[in-house]
Amino acid sequence: MSDLCRQIEGHMRTLKLKGMIPVYRDLLERATTGNLQYEEYLALLLEEEVKRKRESSIKTKISKSRLPYLKTLEEFDFSYQPGLKEKEVIRLNSLEFIEQKGNVIFLGPPGVGKTHLSVGLAMKACSARYRVLFMTAQQLIEDLLLSKKDGSLVAKLMAYSRLHLLILDELGYMPITREQANLLFQLISMRYEKGSIILTSNYNFDEWGKVFEDNVVAAAIIDRLVHHASIFYITGSSYRLKNKLKKAK
Repeated sequence: MSDLCRQIEGHMRTLKLKGMIPVYRDLLERATTGNLQYEEYLALLLEEEVKRKRESSIKTKISKSRLPYLKTLEEFDFSYQPGLKEKEVIRLNSLEFIEQKGNVIFLGPPGVGKTHLSVGLAMKACSARYRVLFMTAQQLIEDLLLSKKDGSLVAKLMAYSRLHLLILDELGYMPITREQANLLFQLISMRYEKGSIILTSNYNFDEWGKVFEDNVVAAAIIDRLVHHASIFYITGSSYRLKNKLKKAK
């Protein structure tokens, strides 16, 4: 390696242009043999750096989102859920609902793919470099309760409100007290028309009064969630049961 090459690589490291280091000499050879203009060579170098930074940013977004696993919407087997409106779900991939501060709600029994659909949309949002966080509804409620006890509730609610997309999985999996329901209502009210929520639940809306032990709070939460929401009822069979049957065969 020539002294000039060492100097160039040293400058790239100092400027943290890590995407350029592994490619600039190959591009230089291509530029020499292909008679590339200076601007074309520079454009190719910058393109590699932008690509690296974009990929690094997406990895960071996915890591911070706390997704339980990584699955795309394209991997979802819509043929196993014929009652689900595939075109409407795929349309969500445009992420227009995030731009419009709208919500997405998946309702249905366990195992029908509600979490997979939520994760797929979250992956797409991370790729678009939105701020995303995945939590079970119970995890969120416990976090809000702890914040209330230590006096940091307002700060915690503000932190959640700054997310572009908040995924609340398995609402109603555990009983929710009136105090917990009121905390959840505060969060949903703060995010209303300001940030998107994807919510999954095993219970239809007419059962939420029992879930929250308070029909008034349940109605208020539903009102804010569904005002700007795409709602999907999934009534098909369980994917987990499908996989078990396959193994049994």
